[in-house]
This record gives sequence, structure tokens and C-alpha cells, in this order.
Amino acid sequence: MLIYSFMKQKIKFSKMHGLGNDFMIVNCITQKNLFSSELIRKISNRHLGVGFDQLLIVESAHNAKFDFHYRIFNADGNEVEQCGNGARCFALFLKLKKLINKKTILVSTKTSNIILKFVKNKLICVNMGEPNFDPNQIPFIINKSKDIYFIKCNKKTLAFSIVSMGNPHCVIQIDDITKAEIKTIGPIIEHHKYFPKSVNVSFMEIINDKHIRLRVHERGVGETKSCGTAACAAVACGIKQGLLSSKVRVDLIGGTLHILWKGNKQPLYMIGSATHVYDGYIYI
Repeated sequence: MLIYSFMKQKIKFSKMHGLGNDFMIVNCITQKNLFSSELIRKISNRHLGVGFDQLLIVESAHNAKFDFHYRIFNADGNEVEQCGNGARCFALFLKLKKLINKKTILVSTKTSNIILKFVKNKLICVNMGEPNFDPNQIPFIINKSKDIYFIKCNKKTLAFSIVSMGNPHCVIQIDDITKAEIKTIGPIIEHHKYFPKSVNVSFMEIINDKHIRLRVHERGVGETKSCGTAACAAVACGIKQGLLSSKVRVDLIGGTLHILWKGNKQPLYMIGSATHVYDGYIYI
């Protein structure tokens, strides 16, 4: 429990995580959304606040086609378009709080729609929609669309791929992710002029065509233990280049995800766990 000295309104929340990628989730259907960017930055602090990678907001559906609307704010206070690990936690939150009693849930986000489904062994499958490789949708400033691009960074020329999974991703293939210069290269590419709205940066090591290892620098957060949309992005880029099969195991620092994609014009699926840590409240 965290209590601020300027007590005004009690806000209930749940702390959850998807493979170590952690979230504060708030039901803003029954509670007011009082979260400014400044407040989000304050309570995301792991020493002085609740501590989280992202704040997830549950809202009523914007139209009858959906069950709920899903909003995501990074620890820096900026609202972002998508979060795959968060989507699984979002689904579990709805179930635990008895906001819905369905195995399949349709939610809208800032830029896309996703389908959440409870499957066996307490896993959750997320239909992430079709990966989008159009540079304009990242956005990425380039004259011509390609599978591989090059960028000068930290006195090196790096090859990378781009894709949108509802949010922007840059994927760099390397031989050994333990040697990834994620703390230096990640922030440089995140804020590079080629990416006017910034970008998530992933480092992918291909073990074989059905297995990869991944480390991720999330924009507005830094390196995280896991990133669902980054896992989807890495696999999508690998499949598009003919390097990976249609079913891939993705090992991240926090655990394992399974990604399925049959290719062009088909939706991509992510399967993984979600964990409830505790319920609490703060005074805003």
C-alpha cells in the first residue's frame, strides 16, 4: 500500500506481470482516470512508488463491437499503442475481477483491435492481427521499403528490420544476445531521427528455425525482462526473411513465449502466461 501525503481519492489497482514485464492495472470503468503523465512517472518509480514498466487502463468499450477498450502508458508517462504481455495480463485481470465471463474477449486499443482467448494450462492466446511492414506505419523515414535496412550507430553499421505490431519495432539479428550492446545501442536507435515517434529495439539470436532468444529495449522504459510485441515482431521479421518456421519458441529474460504466424495476410498469434501479484490502493 502506498499513501501520498496529499490524500484525495482512493484508487484500487492490481499489480501483475507477464514473464517479468510488470504492470499496474486500474479499472477506470468504476473509477475515475486521474493519471497525468507526471503522476505516472512518479508512481512507476520502483523505490518511491508502486513500480512498473507500464500502466494499463481498463475502459468501457467505445462501441458495441468490442467488450472493452485497453490503454497503455509507459513508465515515462507517454501513452503507447500496444503491449502484448500487458494484453495477457489485461485478460486475466478481467477474469479475476469478474468483469467478464467469456473465453474469448475482443478489445480495442489506440491503433488496433486484439482478440484475447483463454486456452489450456492457464495460458492466454492473443490474436495480434497482421504484422505491418510498411515504413509509413512505423513510422520510419525511408524512400523505399526493404526487408533489411542499415543504420550507423555507435561507430558501427547495423543491419535491421522493421515492423509494426500495433506499435513500432526495430529488430537486429546478432550471433549472441549476451553480447548485445543494448544499454548503448538501444537508446540511440530508439530516439534516432529515422524514427520520428521513437521505436522499440530488439536483439535476436536465432538458435534454429523454430527457436530464438531475444533481448528488448522498450521505448520509454529501457531493457525489460520480456516484451510480447517485440517477440511477435522478431518472429514476423524472421519468417518474412525465410529464416524461421511458422511456429517459433521465443526465450526472453523473463521466460518463454510461443509465436505462430502463417505469413502474408494472416493474423499472428502469441501464447504465454500472465501472473497476478497483489491488489492494492493508492491515494491520488
